[in-house]
Amino acid sequence: MSERKTKPDLVSRDYTIHLAKYTHKITFKKRAPRAIKEIKKFAQKAMGTKDVRIDSKLNKFVWSRGVKNVPNRVRVRLSRKRNEDEDAEEKLYTLAQLVEVTTFKGLQTEVVDA
Repeated sequence: MSERKTKPDLVSRDYTIHLAKYTHKITFKKRAPRAIKEIKKFAQKAMGTKDVRIDSKLNKFVWSRGVKNVPNRVRVRLSRKRNEDEDAEEKLYTLAQLVEVTTFKGLQTEVVDA
């Protein structure tokens, strides 16, 4: 029997999220709100926390071209952090922040030292 390795609590990773894949065939007036929901869903799956918080710069970037012209891709830094609130049901939350890049070519998921 092998022992299970515990995941480190606090970790930061950079991901590229292909928003066009999630907003394809979505009504124009619902595209930016759907993109935000899909970023949250992606972060929940990648980091394993139910509580996901979107940074204001990331929100502004998604909404920068209006409700219907959502950017095709976005580079996101997902950081798993400890919850300071003692009475929260989860002890960890994920913070999604914008990472500004010139091009998305050749980028892969990277672990960032927090």
